[in-house]
Amino acid sequence: MAPAGENRADVPARPRRILNARLKSGAILAWATIAVGFHIYLIFSGLIPNLITRPLHLFFALPWIFIIGAKGGRLARAISAAIGLAGMAGCLYIVFDRDRLLDQYGSLQGPFQYVLSALLILVVLEMARRAIKPVLPSVAAVVLLYGIFGDRLPGELGHNGIPLDSLFGALVVAEGGLWGELTGISVNVVAVFLILGALVAAGEAGTGFMALAARLAGNVRAGAAKVGVLASAMYGTISGSASANVASVGAITIPTMKRLGYPPAFAAAVEAVASSGGQIMPPIMGAGAFLMAEMLRVTYADIMIAAILPAILFFFVAWIGCHLFSYRLDLRGLPENEMPSWGFVFRTMPFFLVPFGILVGMLWFTGYTAQYAAVLASAVTALLMLIDGDGRVDFRRWGRRLARGLVDAAEQMAMIAAVIICAGLIVGVLQMTGLGVKLTSLILSLSDGRLVLALMLTALACIMLGMEVPTTAAYVICISVAGPALLSLGLPALDAHLFVFWYALLSTITPPVCGTVYIAAGIAQTPWLPVAGTAMRLGLGLFFVPPAFLANPAIIRPDADLVLALAAALKIGIGLTLLSYAVIGAGNLNWKRLVALGGGGMLVFAFGF
Repeated sequence: MAPAGENRADVPARPRRILNARLKSGAILAWATIAVGFHIYLIFSGLIPNLITRPLHLFFALPWIFIIGAKGGRLARAISAAIGLAGMAGCLYIVFDRDRLLDQYGSLQGPFQYVLSALLILVVLEMARRAIKPVLPSVAAVVLLYGIFGDRLPGELGHNGIPLDSLFGALVVAEGGLWGELTGISVNVVAVFLILGALVAAGEAGTGFMALAARLAGNVRAGAAKVGVLASAMYGTISGSASANVASVGAITIPTMKRLGYPPAFAAAVEAVASSGGQIMPPIMGAGAFLMAEMLRVTYADIMIAAILPAILFFFVAWIGCHLFSYRLDLRGLPENEMPSWGFVFRTMPFFLVPFGILVGMLWFTGYTAQYAAVLASAVTALLMLIDGDGRVDFRRWGRRLARGLVDAAEQMAMIAAVIICAGLIVGVLQMTGLGVKLTSLILSLSDGRLVLALMLTALACIMLGMEVPTTAAYVICISVAGPALLSLGLPALDAHLFVFWYALLSTITPPVCGTVYIAAGIAQTPWLPVAGTAMRLGLGLFFVPPAFLANPAIIRPDADLVLALAAALKIGIGLTLLSYAVIGAGNLNWKRLVALGGGGMLVFAFGF
């Protein structure tokens, strides 16, 4: 600090910049702490009205996009901050005027509420544009225009017309649209698991993941690639994000593979494929899994049970692909002097096993909610940050880790909020206009009432939509449109939701827009197109897993018959191994690979369990 009476202008420029940076980082940490504290408080507070908690969820998210994350020059940042502050003021208006808004029954009253509705909708669209690609807000804008002008369309695609006060009122001042069920799931369920994942990642868990993966797989054929598969599977359990997975684990595994002589395109492809599986890897899956649980009205533990064997198959296929490529490319394992000792592995394993054990144990063996289990696991994780793999206690380091975990959690909550609230607009208009029902009828008409054809159309739609919007948004939109059609053709609800979510997930490695491929290619410093081609061959078997668990439904119901589920998983695993051999096997196409192709297809799809 400057001495008393000293003019601020006399303070040297460099120390002032350091002071400003510290003040800014302190303000960011304070905001993150308040945001995280609010969402944890909701778990213990009992019932709080939705038109309070959901607008406050957006209130805490907006600064991360428009103020903290603002880019450009001073004017651009000032405009961005003004947009964010206007959106925050609109959220507070909803909170403090809730009682009067409830009496309006979803209808706007007066010019101010029209302006408020337009403002909040535009802020949410801009928030989504900045947080993710512009496609999702563009889709939302088109759907909104349909809600306004769809009555002018001829034929069955048009609707009967909705008064503007009712349309925007239902989307903004009632528990629909911006504050609908999707936002409620983000507030009450997704947020607390994001907090847990961020805290686990801020501690020694990542070191434990990498050490265990290297010890288990480092010295076998293509060992460095298989370490990437295992590490991505374990890291995916806490991140639930394919992009975060490939950026975090890939920053270690891809340079290691390149140093050992692995082709850069292969190194990047391994990480792109393996990282995509984090969203379906229990115990902490992607945000879509929590949405699925709420929409199906089942517990999160039920989703975990259904997803576990297909998730294992996901990483098994990636592992087998690496093994087969090792013969084509003569890939060796890690040198022994780079392998961690078992002692180090055992010292670092508790950093991820303890919180996961608490989470899984409470979900399966107690009557506590998933949110309560996640909070308790988060508290234990925060305590574990005090020590490192050598057992040393460091309070200063603990403070840094905790701060990083809080900031990462709040930022991730904001990103998920940007996706889910924007998707809520789309779902709200679909429900009000009946467009979802019409699109469902279109799918039924195109499929001519045949389930297989309807599934193919749905898978194609999921992959195409998922190329441009996050997995969660693609899943929500596709299940809202195609879900009723699949259910009407006799597919069980759980099967339909998992099928849609899985194909939305696989869009991350499907060209031409394949997010994990781009990130991995950037780390490997190699063109993305060869990476995408290798990733498709490495992960081709993954595209057969969804129809495989439809043909063998026992695999997603291990709680009903574990032996039958394991038998189905073994049969599918052998079939996928043969299919991978047919696609990746060394040399020219020969009779062995053709037999493997036919035999693999029979095992995957025939003789269902």
